[in-house]
Amino acid sequence: MGIYLNPGSNAFQMALGSQIFIDKSRLIEEANRCAMTMQRFICVSRPRRFGKSMAADMLAAYYGRGEDTAGLFDKLAAGQSASYQKHLNRYDVIKVNMQEFLSTAESVEGMLKLLQGRLIADLRRSYPDCPDGNYLVFVMKDIYASTGCPFVILIDEWDCPFREYRQDKDAQKKYLDFLRVWLKDQDYVALAYMTGILPIKKYGSHSALNMFTEYSMTNSGAMAEYFGFTKEEVKGLCETYEMSFEETRAWYDGYRFLVHRKEGDEERSIYNPKSVVEAMLRHQFGPYWNQTETYEALKAYIQMDMDGLKSAVVEMLGGKAVRINVGTFSNDMTTLTTRDDVLTLLVHLGYLTYNSMDETVSIPNREVSREYLNAISTMDWTEVIRSIEDSHRLLEAMWNLDGNTVAEGVDRMHNEISVLQYNDENSLSCVINLAFYAAREYYTLIRELPTGKGFADIFMLPRRMHADKPAAVIELKWNKSVSGALAQIEDRNYTEALRDYRGNLLLVGINYNRKSKKHSCIIRKMEKE
Repeated sequence: MGIYLNPGSNAFQMALGSQIFIDKSRLIEEANRCAMTMQRFICVSRPRRFGKSMAADMLAAYYGRGEDTAGLFDKLAAGQSASYQKHLNRYDVIKVNMQEFLSTAESVEGMLKLLQGRLIADLRRSYPDCPDGNYLVFVMKDIYASTGCPFVILIDEWDCPFREYRQDKDAQKKYLDFLRVWLKDQDYVALAYMTGILPIKKYGSHSALNMFTEYSMTNSGAMAEYFGFTKEEVKGLCETYEMSFEETRAWYDGYRFLVHRKEGDEERSIYNPKSVVEAMLRHQFGPYWNQTETYEALKAYIQMDMDGLKSAVVEMLGGKAVRINVGTFSNDMTTLTTRDDVLTLLVHLGYLTYNSMDETVSIPNREVSREYLNAISTMDWTEVIRSIEDSHRLLEAMWNLDGNTVAEGVDRMHNEISVLQYNDENSLSCVINLAFYAAREYYTLIRELPTGKGFADIFMLPRRMHADKPAAVIELKWNKSVSGALAQIEDRNYTEALRDYRGNLLLVGINYNRKSKKHSCIIRKMEKE
């Protein structure tokens, strides 16, 4: 067993022995479909702490021929697949983490020299009869010619040179060229599997690594469920650890992906695995995902001087999804020329989620939303922070049936946050959601919930941990009448959507008068039997 060549199963065994282990070994079945085929090049990009390294450890334990690991996999999901025995322990695995080499070297050139030297030394320990040489590609060609055993090459943190040397385009190009020569059209490659945060970098209209199939946060494909926890997996954990599934969903769900089926595409979502594990083990909900970083990383991007960027962030804080074009993104952290480039980068970093069905981005959950507030609180967006802080007072006013205070608060927020376009009921809805930002602590907020004879604009349904709070149905009007908003709730039987709800219910009508530029609000309490 070597350092990089057939490193063994110790790392994966630690994952198996952890207090919480979710079986993601069906990833092996997906990888086996690609092994020894023209599709043998896979690149998976995900945010930090989404299980990329654990997956690489699992693949190393499965494919490596340095030890018999059937005992680790026989009882996992991978052990039930038709291709399981065919590829088990059949390859020489090379597993490297590029961050290890980059942190030791002073340049990308130094990193590549160190990488080749260390790999060649490891290969020679196992194959002492291989011809001398200082060029990794030729050494591997000679070994393959002698043994007939191809290599599975696992590269973790493949993109770290693009993150560490953001401005050095020549160094980045040398790195890509090295990967291309090492991997492309080489018969000794049975499978090349790379993971990182960023998708593969392109120069102009071409990529040096165009043989790779990419599975990113904007196009997850078949790999989505293997990097994050599914709804069913989280429900099982919540039952085991006696934690509220509703709260877990509010805190950590929301990263969307599409499942392609014959009967039609199905939208699903995954949960942040790092945060779910921490919440279960600590029996406490909180922001765990980004504890190893500060909000400064997010702050650096959302305060860029891009036309429409600030309004997009404010709208998303208000619960709105913002339409973007992800096609202009250059897959790096510096070539950001438009608002959409910045928002696309935030998707890859995990600060936004992308809905490929309608090509929009939004803030995925409460945990990430807190990161935005942390960042904004140190910026000059004082009007946004003030409005969000005022939202606690507006929520209390709604509970107290104080429509005047609610209307005054919405007026104040509308006047202060000038970046929001204010010309229809949809923009009014965004302002109301931002005005009631604090409601997310207690409620599941649903926009345009189907009801008896139409769609109510906003539903606030208290989660079980906050069952003492009243539910609310909010109807919005634009330049009409507040009494008409309340009448519409009753006439169209909007409360039918809450027929199984047994707590108190508030009916809230809000209207904006374009002439007076004022909001009005009426709140009525409806007793549920």
